[in-house]
Amino acid sequence: MKQQSVIPGSTRDPAVSALSRRSLFAATLLAAPLALSACATASRIAPRAAPRVAPGTGNAFVRPPLAPLRMDIGRMTHITVCLRPFRAAGPRLEVENIGGKRLVHNYGHGGSGWSLSWGSAALAARLALADGARDIAVIGCGAIGLTTAITLQRAGARVTIYASERLPQTRSARATGTWSPDSRIADAEKVSPQFPALWEAMARTSYAMHRSFVGLPGDPVSWSDRYTLLDQVGPRPPRPTGAIDFAEYGHRLDDIVPQSRTLSRAEHPFPVANARLTTSMQFNVAALGARLTEDFLREGGNIMSMHFDSPADFARVGQAVIVNCTGYGARALMQDESVTPVRGQIAWLAPQPEVHYGLYYRSVSILPRPDGMVVQYVGDSDMYGVGIADETPDRSESERAIATIAALFTGPQTA
Repeated sequence: MKQQSVIPGSTRDPAVSALSRRSLFAATLLAAPLALSACATASRIAPRAAPRVAPGTGNAFVRPPLAPLRMDIGRMTHITVCLRPFRAAGPRLEVENIGGKRLVHNYGHGGSGWSLSWGSAALAARLALADGARDIAVIGCGAIGLTTAITLQRAGARVTIYASERLPQTRSARATGTWSPDSRIADAEKVSPQFPALWEAMARTSYAMHRSFVGLPGDPVSWSDRYTLLDQVGPRPPRPTGAIDFAEYGHRLDDIVPQSRTLSRAEHPFPVANARLTTSMQFNVAALGARLTEDFLREGGNIMSMHFDSPADFARVGQAVIVNCTGYGARALMQDESVTPVRGQIAWLAPQPEVHYGLYYRSVSILPRPDGMVVQYVGDSDMYGVGIADETPDRSESERAIATIAALFTGPQTA
Protein backbone atom coordinates (compact mmCIF):
# COMPACT_ATOMS: atom_id res chain seq x y z
CA MET A 1 0.00 0.00 0.00
CA LYS A 2 1.70 3.14 -1.20
CA GLN A 3 0.98 6.41 0.49
CA GLN A 4 0.56 9.22 -2.05
CA SER A 5 -0.14 12.36 -0.11
CA VAL A 6 -0.66 13.58 3.42
CA ILE A 7 -2.28 16.74 4.69
CA PRO A 8 0.34 18.61 6.77
CA GLY A 9 -0.13 17.88 10.45
CA SER A 10 -2.48 14.94 9.95
CA THR A 11 -1.13 13.11 12.96
CA ARG A 12 -3.27 12.45 15.90
CA ASP A 13 -14.41 13.21 24.16
CA PRO A 14 -17.45 16.54 23.84
CA ALA A 15 -14.49 21.13 17.91
CA VAL A 16 -13.91 24.42 19.09
CA SER A 17 -14.15 24.87 22.81
CA ALA A 18 -11.94 25.21 25.75
CA LEU A 19 -12.28 21.50 26.31
CA SER A 20 -9.73 21.03 29.00
CA ARG A 21 -8.94 17.69 30.49
CA ARG A 22 -11.79 16.53 32.65
CA SER A 23 -9.39 16.17 35.53
CA LEU A 24 -8.17 19.73 35.13
CA PHE A 25 -11.75 20.81 34.61
CA ALA A 26 -12.74 19.40 37.98
CA ALA A 27 -9.54 20.37 39.77
CA THR A 28 -9.07 23.99 38.71
CA LEU A 29 -12.55 25.15 37.73
CA LEU A 30 -10.97 26.92 34.77
CA ALA A 31 -12.58 24.80 32.09
CA ALA A 32 -13.91 26.59 29.02
CA PRO A 33 -17.25 25.81 27.37
CA LEU A 34 -16.01 22.84 25.43
CA ALA A 35 -14.53 21.18 28.43
CA LEU A 36 -17.91 20.11 29.70
CA SER A 37 -19.25 16.67 29.14
CA ALA A 38 -23.01 16.93 29.14
CA CYS A 39 -24.62 15.75 32.31
CA ALA A 40 -28.10 14.86 33.36
CA THR A 41 -29.36 14.61 36.90
CA ALA A 42 -32.66 13.97 38.62
CA SER A 43 -33.76 15.66 41.79
CA ARG A 44 -36.49 15.72 44.33
CA ILE A 45 -36.21 19.31 45.48
CA ALA A 46 -35.02 22.31 43.53
CA PRO A 47 -31.91 24.19 44.61
CA ARG A 48 -32.80 27.54 46.11
CA ALA A 49 -33.04 30.48 43.74
CA ALA A 50 -30.80 33.47 44.34
CA PRO A 51 -30.60 36.99 42.92
CA ARG A 52 -27.52 37.93 40.93
CA VAL A 53 -26.03 41.03 39.43
CA ALA A 54 -25.70 41.36 35.70
CA PRO A 55 -22.00 41.44 34.75
CA GLY A 56 -20.78 44.96 34.04
CA THR A 57 -23.81 46.68 35.57
CA GLY A 58 -24.93 47.75 38.98
CA ASN A 59 -28.45 46.53 38.40
CA ALA A 60 -29.54 43.48 40.32
CA PHE A 61 -31.94 41.11 38.67
CA VAL A 62 -33.61 37.97 39.89
CA ARG A 63 -32.79 34.82 37.98
CA PRO A 64 -35.72 32.46 37.52
CA PRO A 65 -35.26 29.36 39.69
CA LEU A 66 -33.60 26.44 37.97
CA ALA A 67 -35.85 23.47 37.30
CA PRO A 68 -34.73 20.61 39.54
CA LEU A 69 -33.01 17.60 38.00
CA ARG A 70 -35.00 14.46 38.70
CA MET A 71 -32.17 12.08 39.50
CA ASP A 72 -34.04 8.90 40.17
CA ILE A 73 -32.83 5.49 39.01
CA GLY A 74 -36.45 4.63 38.34
CA ARG A 75 -36.44 7.20 35.51
CA MET A 76 -33.57 5.51 33.69
CA THR A 77 -34.64 4.30 30.23
CA HIS A 78 -31.44 2.64 29.00
CA ILE A 79 -27.63 2.65 29.07
CA THR A 80 -25.40 3.09 26.04
CA VAL A 81 -21.65 2.57 25.64
CA CYS A 82 -19.50 4.14 22.94
CA LEU A 83 -15.88 3.55 21.92
CA ARG A 84 -14.23 6.77 20.84
CA PRO A 85 -11.39 6.34 18.29
CA PHE A 86 -8.31 8.04 19.75
CA ARG A 87 -5.10 8.36 17.71
CA ALA A 88 -2.02 9.80 19.39
CA ALA A 89 -1.04 11.58 16.16
CA GLY A 90 -4.54 12.99 15.61
CA PRO A 91 -7.17 12.15 12.98
CA ARG A 92 -5.91 10.22 9.98
CA LEU A 93 -6.34 12.44 6.92
CA GLU A 94 -4.28 11.03 4.07
CA VAL A 95 -4.42 9.20 0.75
CA GLU A 96 -3.16 5.77 -0.32
CA ASN A 97 -3.69 3.39 -3.24
CA ILE A 98 -5.25 0.02 -2.48
CA GLY A 99 -6.11 -2.44 -5.25
CA GLY A 100 -6.40 0.28 -7.85
CA LYS A 101 -8.65 2.44 -5.65
CA ARG A 102 -7.70 5.89 -4.43
CA LEU A 103 -8.50 5.71 -0.71
CA VAL A 104 -8.85 8.87 1.38
CA HIS A 105 -8.78 8.23 5.13
CA ASN A 106 -10.86 10.39 7.46
CA TYR A 107 -11.06 8.74 10.90
CA GLY A 108 -9.63 8.80 14.42
CA HIS A 109 -11.24 11.90 15.95
CA GLY A 110 -11.33 10.73 19.57
CA GLY A 111 -14.23 12.34 21.41
CA SER A 112 -14.51 15.15 18.86
CA GLY A 113 -16.22 13.47 15.92
CA TRP A 114 -19.37 15.58 15.84
CA SER A 115 -17.55 18.72 16.87
CA LEU A 116 -14.86 18.55 14.17
CA SER A 117 -16.95 16.82 11.51
CA TRP A 118 -17.44 19.65 9.02
CA GLY A 119 -13.86 20.89 9.18
CA SER A 120 -12.47 17.40 8.78
CA ALA A 121 -14.91 16.78 5.92
CA ALA A 122 -13.61 19.84 4.09
CA LEU A 123 -10.03 18.53 4.25
CA ALA A 124 -11.03 15.01 3.18
CA ALA A 125 -13.14 16.34 0.30
CA ARG A 126 -10.20 18.35 -0.98
CA LEU A 127 -8.08 15.19 -1.11
CA ALA A 128 -10.87 13.15 -2.74
CA LEU A 129 -11.42 15.69 -5.51
CA ALA A 130 -7.74 16.39 -6.15
CA ASP A 131 -7.42 14.08 -9.18
CA GLY A 132 -10.58 15.35 -10.85
CA ALA A 133 -12.87 12.44 -9.95
CA ARG A 134 -16.51 13.41 -9.46
CA ASP A 135 -18.08 10.01 -8.69
CA ILE A 136 -17.07 9.21 -5.14
CA ALA A 137 -17.86 6.57 -2.52
CA VAL A 138 -17.99 7.24 1.22
CA ILE A 139 -17.72 4.31 3.64
CA GLY A 140 -19.49 4.94 6.92
CA CYS A 141 -22.77 6.62 7.85
CA GLY A 142 -21.89 8.26 11.14
CA ALA A 143 -21.16 11.93 11.85
CA ILE A 144 -17.95 11.97 9.80
CA GLY A 145 -19.39 9.97 6.91
CA LEU A 146 -22.53 12.07 6.50
CA THR A 147 -20.80 15.45 6.73
CA THR A 148 -18.08 14.30 4.32
CA ALA A 149 -20.68 13.04 1.84
CA ILE A 150 -22.64 16.31 1.96
CA THR A 151 -19.47 18.39 1.61
CA LEU A 152 -18.50 16.40 -1.48
CA GLN A 153 -21.99 16.82 -2.94
CA ARG A 154 -21.87 20.55 -2.51
CA ALA A 155 -18.52 20.60 -4.26
CA GLY A 156 -20.16 19.03 -7.31
CA ALA A 157 -19.54 15.31 -6.79
CA ARG A 158 -21.95 12.39 -7.14
CA VAL A 159 -21.78 10.55 -3.84
CA THR A 160 -22.83 7.10 -2.65
CA ILE A 161 -22.54 6.10 0.99
CA TYR A 162 -21.79 2.42 1.64
CA ALA A 163 -22.44 1.24 5.18
CA SER A 164 -23.70 -1.73 7.16
CA GLU A 165 -25.46 0.60 9.64
CA ARG A 166 -27.52 3.77 9.34
CA LEU A 167 -26.76 6.64 11.69
CA PRO A 168 -29.09 5.58 14.54
CA GLN A 169 -27.15 2.29 14.84
CA THR A 170 -23.67 3.83 14.65
CA ARG A 171 -21.43 4.81 17.54
CA SER A 172 -22.01 8.45 16.54
CA ALA A 173 -25.58 8.09 17.80
CA ARG A 174 -24.22 7.24 21.26
CA ALA A 175 -22.23 10.44 21.60
CA THR A 176 -22.73 12.73 24.58
CA GLY A 177 -23.76 15.58 22.30
CA THR A 178 -21.68 18.48 23.59
CA TRP A 179 -19.36 20.73 21.60
CA SER A 180 -15.96 19.26 22.50
CA PRO A 181 -13.49 19.86 19.64
CA ASP A 182 -10.34 18.78 21.49
CA SER A 183 -11.73 15.93 23.55
CA ARG A 184 -8.98 13.30 23.39
CA ILE A 185 -8.10 14.56 19.94
CA ALA A 186 -4.35 13.82 20.15
CA ASP A 187 -1.32 13.27 22.34
CA ALA A 188 0.42 16.64 22.67
CA GLU A 189 3.77 14.85 22.66
CA LYS A 190 3.06 12.91 19.45
CA VAL A 191 1.53 15.48 17.07
CA SER A 192 3.39 17.23 14.28
CA PRO A 193 4.27 20.93 14.69
CA GLN A 194 1.58 21.77 12.12
CA PHE A 195 -1.25 19.93 13.87
CA PRO A 196 -2.46 22.68 16.25
CA ALA A 197 -3.08 25.03 13.33
CA LEU A 198 -4.75 22.24 11.37
CA TRP A 199 -6.99 21.51 14.36
CA GLU A 200 -7.90 25.17 14.63
CA ALA A 201 -8.89 25.32 10.97
CA MET A 202 -11.10 22.25 11.36
CA ALA A 203 -12.67 23.59 14.54
CA ARG A 204 -13.46 27.02 13.11
CA THR A 205 -15.01 25.55 9.97
CA SER A 206 -17.10 23.14 12.03
CA TYR A 207 -18.18 25.79 14.52
CA ALA A 208 -19.48 28.04 11.75
CA MET A 209 -21.39 25.19 10.11
CA HIS A 210 -22.93 23.98 13.35
CA ARG A 211 -24.11 27.52 14.15
CA SER A 212 -26.11 27.49 10.90
CA PHE A 213 -28.29 24.71 12.37
CA VAL A 214 -29.27 26.72 15.46
CA GLY A 215 -32.94 27.68 15.40
CA LEU A 216 -33.98 25.14 12.80
CA PRO A 217 -37.05 22.94 13.41
CA GLY A 218 -36.31 20.22 15.93
CA ASP A 219 -33.36 22.22 17.37
CA PRO A 220 -30.64 20.02 15.83
CA VAL A 221 -28.06 22.37 17.41
CA SER A 222 -28.72 24.64 20.37
CA TRP A 223 -27.08 26.39 23.31
CA SER A 224 -27.33 25.61 27.01
CA ASP A 225 -25.88 26.99 30.23
CA ARG A 226 -23.43 24.74 32.08
CA TYR A 227 -22.54 24.86 35.75
CA THR A 228 -19.23 23.45 36.93
CA LEU A 229 -19.51 22.77 40.65
CA LEU A 230 -16.64 22.06 43.04
CA ASP A 231 -16.64 21.41 46.74
CA GLN A 232 -13.23 23.04 46.88
CA VAL A 233 -10.63 24.35 44.46
CA GLY A 234 -7.15 22.87 44.57
CA PRO A 235 -4.06 22.62 42.41
CA ARG A 236 -4.12 20.45 39.34
CA PRO A 237 -3.04 16.94 40.30
CA PRO A 238 0.16 15.69 38.65
CA ARG A 239 -0.24 13.55 35.56
CA PRO A 240 0.25 9.87 36.46
CA THR A 241 3.35 8.17 35.11
CA GLY A 242 2.65 6.84 31.64
CA ALA A 243 -0.54 8.87 31.20
CA ILE A 244 -1.22 10.45 27.82
CA ASP A 245 -0.68 14.20 27.60
CA PHE A 246 -3.96 14.91 25.83
CA ALA A 247 -3.68 18.00 23.65
CA GLU A 248 -5.67 21.07 24.69
CA TYR A 249 -6.28 23.73 22.07
CA GLY A 250 -9.44 25.44 23.28
CA HIS A 251 -7.62 28.72 23.94
CA ARG A 252 -7.12 29.09 20.18
CA LEU A 253 -10.88 29.69 19.89
CA ASP A 254 -11.32 32.22 22.67
CA ASP A 255 -12.39 34.87 20.16
CA ILE A 256 -15.44 32.92 18.95
CA VAL A 257 -16.76 30.80 21.83
CA PRO A 258 -18.54 32.00 25.00
CA GLN A 259 -16.27 32.31 27.99
CA SER A 260 -16.89 31.03 31.49
CA ARG A 261 -16.94 33.04 34.69
CA THR A 262 -16.77 32.30 38.39
CA LEU A 263 -20.02 32.86 40.29
CA SER A 264 -20.34 34.43 43.70
CA ARG A 265 -22.18 32.41 46.32
CA ALA A 266 -25.21 34.66 45.83
CA GLU A 267 -25.33 33.93 42.12
CA HIS A 268 -26.03 30.20 42.21
CA PRO A 269 -28.39 27.93 44.16
CA PHE A 270 -26.16 24.88 44.60
CA PRO A 271 -24.78 23.61 47.94
CA VAL A 272 -21.13 23.93 46.92
CA ALA A 273 -18.41 26.45 47.67
CA ASN A 274 -17.30 27.04 44.09
CA ALA A 275 -19.29 27.35 40.87
CA ARG A 276 -18.52 28.44 37.36
CA LEU A 277 -20.99 29.22 34.58
CA THR A 278 -20.62 29.11 30.83
CA THR A 279 -22.77 28.63 27.76
CA SER A 280 -21.96 25.84 25.33
CA MET A 281 -23.20 24.45 22.04
CA GLN A 282 -24.87 21.07 22.11
CA PHE A 283 -26.16 18.61 19.52
CA ASN A 284 -29.58 17.00 19.45
CA VAL A 285 -27.96 13.99 17.82
CA ALA A 286 -31.22 12.33 16.75
CA ALA A 287 -32.56 15.47 15.08
CA LEU A 288 -29.21 16.51 13.63
CA GLY A 289 -28.55 13.04 12.23
CA ALA A 290 -32.00 12.91 10.65
CA ARG A 291 -31.49 16.36 9.14
CA LEU A 292 -28.12 15.42 7.64
CA THR A 293 -29.48 12.18 6.21
CA GLU A 294 -32.45 13.99 4.66
CA ASP A 295 -30.19 16.69 3.20
CA PHE A 296 -27.88 14.10 1.67
CA LEU A 297 -30.71 12.13 0.06
CA ARG A 298 -32.59 15.25 -1.07
CA GLU A 299 -29.48 16.56 -2.79
CA GLY A 300 -29.14 13.40 -4.86
CA GLY A 301 -27.15 11.09 -2.63
CA ASN A 302 -27.64 7.36 -2.32
CA ILE A 303 -27.08 4.99 0.64
CA MET A 304 -26.22 1.34 -0.08
CA SER A 305 -25.99 -1.46 2.47
CA MET A 306 -22.57 -3.11 2.38
CA HIS A 307 -20.28 -4.65 4.98
CA PHE A 308 -16.49 -4.37 4.78
CA ASP A 309 -14.24 -6.88 6.53
CA SER A 310 -10.91 -5.98 4.92
CA PRO A 311 -9.42 -3.63 2.31
CA ALA A 312 -9.99 -6.38 -0.27
CA ASP A 313 -13.70 -5.56 -0.04
CA PHE A 314 -13.08 -2.12 -1.54
CA ALA A 315 -12.98 -3.86 -4.94
CA ARG A 316 -16.75 -4.37 -4.67
CA VAL A 317 -17.27 -0.59 -4.79
CA GLY A 318 -17.77 0.77 -8.30
CA GLN A 319 -16.18 4.17 -7.66
CA ALA A 320 -12.45 4.67 -8.15
CA VAL A 321 -12.20 7.12 -5.23
CA ILE A 322 -13.30 6.06 -1.73
CA VAL A 323 -13.36 8.12 1.47
CA ASN A 324 -12.95 5.91 4.53
CA CYS A 325 -15.03 7.34 7.40
CA THR A 326 -15.32 4.23 9.54
CA GLY A 327 -14.31 5.72 12.91
CA TYR A 328 -13.36 3.11 15.49
CA GLY A 329 -14.24 0.44 12.91
CA ALA A 330 -11.08 1.41 11.02
CA ARG A 331 -8.99 -0.34 13.69
CA ALA A 332 -10.21 -3.75 12.49
CA LEU A 333 -10.90 -2.84 8.85
CA MET A 334 -7.46 -1.33 8.21
CA GLN A 335 -5.67 -3.31 10.94
CA ASP A 336 -4.71 0.10 12.29
CA GLU A 337 -3.36 -0.43 15.80
CA SER A 338 -2.88 3.32 16.16
CA VAL A 339 -6.62 3.57 16.85
CA THR A 340 -7.11 3.23 20.61
CA PRO A 341 -10.56 2.67 22.12
CA VAL A 342 -11.76 5.08 24.79
CA ARG A 343 -14.81 3.68 26.51
CA GLY A 344 -17.59 6.03 27.55
CA GLN A 345 -20.93 5.13 29.11
CA ILE A 346 -24.16 7.13 29.30
CA ALA A 347 -27.17 6.50 31.49
CA TRP A 348 -30.30 7.90 29.85
CA LEU A 349 -33.08 9.22 32.03
CA ALA A 350 -36.50 10.24 30.71
CA PRO A 351 -36.40 13.75 29.18
CA GLN A 352 -37.07 16.85 31.24
CA PRO A 353 -38.21 19.51 28.75
CA GLU A 354 -38.24 22.12 31.51
CA VAL A 355 -34.48 21.77 32.11
CA HIS A 356 -32.18 23.95 30.02
CA TYR A 357 -28.87 23.67 31.86
CA GLY A 358 -26.13 21.09 32.33
CA LEU A 359 -23.94 20.26 35.33
CA TYR A 360 -20.50 18.94 36.13
CA TYR A 361 -19.98 17.74 39.69
CA ARG A 362 -17.64 15.16 41.25
CA SER A 363 -16.64 13.69 37.87
CA VAL A 364 -20.25 13.35 36.71
CA SER A 365 -21.64 15.40 33.88
CA ILE A 366 -25.27 16.03 32.95
CA LEU A 367 -26.65 17.23 29.63
CA PRO A 368 -30.35 17.90 28.97
CA ARG A 369 -31.35 16.64 25.54
CA PRO A 370 -34.77 16.31 23.91
CA ASP A 371 -34.25 12.54 23.69
CA GLY A 372 -33.25 12.13 27.32
CA MET A 373 -31.12 13.36 30.19
CA VAL A 374 -27.52 12.31 29.62
CA VAL A 375 -25.80 11.17 32.83
CA GLN A 376 -22.13 10.29 32.43
CA TYR A 377 -19.34 9.47 34.84
CA VAL A 378 -16.27 10.87 33.10
CA GLY A 379 -13.61 9.77 35.58
CA ASP A 380 -11.05 11.67 37.60
CA SER A 381 -8.79 12.07 34.59
CA ASP A 382 -8.95 11.75 30.81
CA MET A 383 -7.27 8.35 31.10
CA TYR A 384 -10.59 6.96 32.28
CA GLY A 385 -11.77 4.42 29.71
CA VAL A 386 -8.60 4.58 27.60
CA GLY A 387 -7.70 1.21 26.08
CA ILE A 388 -10.98 -0.42 27.12
CA ALA A 389 -12.90 -1.96 24.20
CA ASP A 390 -15.66 -3.59 26.27
CA GLU A 391 -19.06 -2.16 25.28
CA THR A 392 -21.00 -4.06 27.95
CA PRO A 393 -23.09 -1.63 30.07
CA ASP A 394 -22.07 -1.29 33.73
CA ARG A 395 -25.27 -0.52 35.63
CA SER A 396 -23.47 0.09 38.92
CA GLU A 397 -21.44 2.92 37.35
CA SER A 398 -24.63 4.59 36.18
CA GLU A 399 -26.35 4.17 39.54
CA ARG A 400 -23.42 5.82 41.33
CA ALA A 401 -23.39 8.71 38.86
CA ILE A 402 -27.12 9.32 39.27
CA ALA A 403 -26.82 9.21 43.07
CA THR A 404 -23.94 11.71 42.99
CA ILE A 405 -26.05 14.36 41.28
CA ALA A 406 -29.19 13.52 43.23
CA ALA A 407 -27.35 14.55 46.39
CA LEU A 408 -27.17 18.12 45.10
CA PHE A 409 -30.94 18.31 45.20
CA THR A 410 -31.77 16.25 48.27
CA GLY A 411 -29.00 17.24 50.69
CA PRO A 412 -28.65 20.32 52.90
CA GLN A 413 -28.77 23.57 50.95
CA THR A 414 -25.60 24.97 52.46
CA ALA A 415 -22.12 25.55 51.19
